[in-house]
Amino acid sequence: MAEKGVFLLTGFEPFGGSDVNPSILACRKLEGETFNGYRVVVEEIPLRFHEINDIIKGHVSKYRPAAVVSTGQGGGGGLSVERVAINVGSARMPYNCGYKPVDEPLNAEGPVAYWTRLPYRRMLEGLKEAGVPARLSNSAGAFGCNQIFYHLMDHLVSEGIEIPAGFIHVPLLPQQALERGSASMSLDLIAKGLEVVMELISKEFSVRV
Repeated sequence: MAEKGVFLLTGFEPFGGSDVNPSILACRKLEGETFNGYRVVVEEIPLRFHEINDIIKGHVSKYRPAAVVSTGQGGGGGLSVERVAINVGSARMPYNCGYKPVDEPLNAEGPVAYWTRLPYRRMLEGLKEAGVPARLSNSAGAFGCNQIFYHLMDHLVSEGIEIPAGFIHVPLLPQQALERGSASMSLDLIAKGLEVVMELISKEFSVRV
């Protein structure tokens, strides 16, 4: 099958004192895989407040992807498919660059929020069928994960790029959860969940930038 295009999958670098981040590790497991003619490319995003916007816009410009799914480390025992990105950055802990925004607009001239373009209901059904715990979330927070989600959607809208795009939080790994006493998921199961998402998107959409 001839390559139809690429799907851009992003994850964050480690932060908060941890030496791993399950989002980028899970994404790397899919790097180079093909889903119905769409090849997955993966990029790691630095958790640096003033760099994230230009970086995600640069990746979209470089790859001209047919779809973008950004991921980040979250809590809970399942994947959290985020419904909305909000126009604010506000951090309880500093970014890796040391910056700690408080109620700072991500785009002073942008809208209050953006909806995901991912088919989240069908994604949740597919994840359940595959045995991957998942839920719909109405808040991506106001830290780096919400930030890349907002900047991604803001860029697509401003450039008139009509492709599926959105954000998914993934759980902590077991070794991280041991330190925090929280829920977790194995790296293989997280990667399986992302595979389900890529497969579904590849079957439902064939739009190129």
